Parts: sequence; structure tokens; C-alpha cells
Amino acid sequence: MANYIMFWILAVVILGSAVLCVMTKRIMRAATFLLFVLFGVAGLYFLLDYTFLGAAQISVYAGGVTMLYVFAIQLVGKRSLQGLMERVKGSRVVYGAILSLIGLVMVCAVLLKNKFMYAACQVADVEVPMKDIGMSLVGADKYQYVLPFELISVFLLACIIGGLAIARKEEK
Repeated sequence: MANYIMFWILAVVILGSAVLCVMTKRIMRAATFLLFVLFGVAGLYFLLDYTFLGAAQISVYAGGVTMLYVFAIQLVGKRSLQGLMERVKGSRVVYGAILSLIGLVMVCAVLLKNKFMYAACQVADVEVPMKDIGMSLVGADKYQYVLPFELISVFLLACIIGGLAIARKEEK
């Protein structure tokens, strides 16, 4: 019973922080709410007794990636951020809501077609060895994640270079 209560508390924190991260107009607050989301996900890992993944989530994502975002934000000067207030048109909101609804319907259709919820409940009772998790994270075979990790690192490097380019343009 305590696990269910803790799950719902973490779910509310994650979803609330994610919505606030997207809806806030201040970029440092968005980075702070992103940090709360990442800590909430780490809490879910700890709740599932995956202490290694929880510690990795805190150290790599909550610590490293969020600090990377904050440093990139600090590189960009206040003058370049002040002019970024965009006016939202009503038609863009409607199109965004329609696309979000289409995406939600597609995700629900895929989950129901593949009976994901039933399979997830069956897998949750089986203990997965840490060796299998490690091989899935750093393996190069099918359904393993070394390529996405490399692509994310290249993307973050491009973000840093873009932040430096914007900061350098301001000095002129």
C-alpha cells in the first residue's frame, strides 16, 4: 500500500513539474522544473528497487544534464533572452491541441493493440539481473542503447556549440 501511495506522489510531482517546465516563461525556472522531473524519475527507479539506475539517473541526468543546460543558459546573455517573448496565436494553440490529441490516440492504439499493460504486469514480477540491464544499456545489438546514448551526446555537444555561438555574437 505504501508503494502505491509513493508512486502516486511521485507521479504527481513528475507530471506537475513537467507541465510547469513547459508552461513557464522563465528559462531558469524551466531548468529547475526539469530537475524535479528527473529526480522524480529517479524516485521511481528507487521505488522499483533499481538502485543502480536511480543513482545513475541522479548523477548523469539530474546532475550532469541539468547543469549542462544551466551553464548553456548562463552563456547566453540577458539581452538576447529578453527579446524571445513570442506571442501565441489562437490558431497555433488549436493546431497544437489537435496534434497532441492525434498523438495520444496513436499511443493508446499501439498500447492496446500490443497488449502492453498485460505484458508489463507480467514482467514486473520477474527479477532482472543487473548484468542484463548493463548489457542492454551499453550493447550494440538489437534493442540495446549504445547508439541512442551516442546520438544524445552529439546533440548536447551541438547545443553547447550553439550556445557559445550565440554568446560570441553578442560581444560584437
